Amino acid sequence: MNEPFILEVSYQNKALEFPAAFQRYGYTYRIAVAISDENYVFELDEEGNYRVLNSNHNNQQAPDPGLLEAIAGKLKRLQ
Repeated sequence: MNEPFILEVSYQNKALEFPAAFQRYGYTYRIAVAISDENYVFELDEEGNYRVLNSNHNNQQAPDPGLLEAIAGKLKRLQ
């Protein structure tokens, strides 16, 4: 289950690919998605939707919130 995979997302009429990997977290899991060489961790919330846990790394510009929403939506569709 910890095998890396490529997450394909359509955003702003562009097909984008991001390296991703499952991370075991207690009795559940999280998914780390690499965006611009930074990992963003997504997990399921109480409603069964994905949310991003960390949104700023090393003082770099955060990705477009719409992109994060598109990734979360794609992860939900893959369930």
